[in-house]
Amino acid sequence: MGTQGSVKAVSPRELHELNAQIILGNTYHLFVRPGLDVIKHFDGLHRFMNWGGPILTDSGGYQIFSLAKLRKISEEGVHFQNHVDGTPAFISPEIAMEIQAALGSDIAMVLDECAPYPCEYDYAARSVELTTRWAKRCKDVVAAAVPSGSFTSSAAETAAARTRRLLFGIVQGATFDDLRKASAQAIVDLAFDGYAIGGVSVGEPEEEMMRAVEASEPFLPHDKPRYTMGLGTPPQLLEVIARGMDLFDCVLPTRLARNGTAFTSIGTLNLKNAEFALDKNPIEENCSCPACHEFSRGYIRHLVKAEEILGLRLITLHNLHFYLDLMRQARDKIDNGTFDQFRKSFVANYKTRNGDFAKL
Repeated sequence: MGTQGSVKAVSPRELHELNAQIILGNTYHLFVRPGLDVIKHFDGLHRFMNWGGPILTDSGGYQIFSLAKLRKISEEGVHFQNHVDGTPAFISPEIAMEIQAALGSDIAMVLDECAPYPCEYDYAARSVELTTRWAKRCKDVVAAAVPSGSFTSSAAETAAARTRRLLFGIVQGATFDDLRKASAQAIVDLAFDGYAIGGVSVGEPEEEMMRAVEASEPFLPHDKPRYTMGLGTPPQLLEVIARGMDLFDCVLPTRLARNGTAFTSIGTLNLKNAEFALDKNPIEENCSCPACHEFSRGYIRHLVKAEEILGLRLITLHNLHFYLDLMRQARDKIDNGTFDQFRKSFVANYKTRNGDFAKL
């Protein structure tokens, strides 16, 4: 997650060294700060943050959900007060596309409405219909910008930057199976480059989350990327991979690191706990990340307790390495036909300590 044009506590060089393939930038947050004029001055987000890999940008749809008290939704778009200084602003499907073009996104997302949990069926149905209409407007903007279907931020872009950008549609429908099906079918009919399942991980039980994926997946093309937005814990990622998903985004590796929590193959460790004070072991045995290669749990615990920034950086590097390596293992197991066995074994052995996900 590179919400503010930065994956918290790590540099683009470190992300490259961890073999990260793609990062996420947030349209709403970058639109509010530093603003499009600044981004354009630096010739797009890639150059601004010095990241040479692909960038996927969210459309701002999640902020329509998370900033519910600061916004008003209409057919045209969303009026809101930004969370930084309260200044009125407006994002429509057309403006969301314009912003993402200015950012230089490699993968842009349509503007959608993410329904809250719980919500009434009628509200969810109206939300699905609005999301579909907004998706068509986004597609029309892109199609009008460049006949081939690609879109660019300016005529001055380099040849490399003018490569075709992808546009993904988003399936909504809350926790209602028939709405998920209807939304998936309507979005697929619009023919996007890839498809996302949105409106999950918004407070619903995990069982409902998986049902939303299961209700959407059968109607998504097998030859296009499938992206589950906002997930998740390591077991959740393996479970949705088993249900046909390809891409994910999640703040947990970096956010939990800033709380002193590290991920391992058998569960999470809260390194602030006294039990690790004299522990000479790495966070995880046989881990090749910089933290595990050079430092002990005891030292990292000391850094965290002393509020030294290095401690949080080391856990962040480990957590990112852990997630990326888990996905590498999943790809390998799929290739050799042993993924289901791998998933079941991992999930069975994985334990979450009480309090690790509190207040997140």
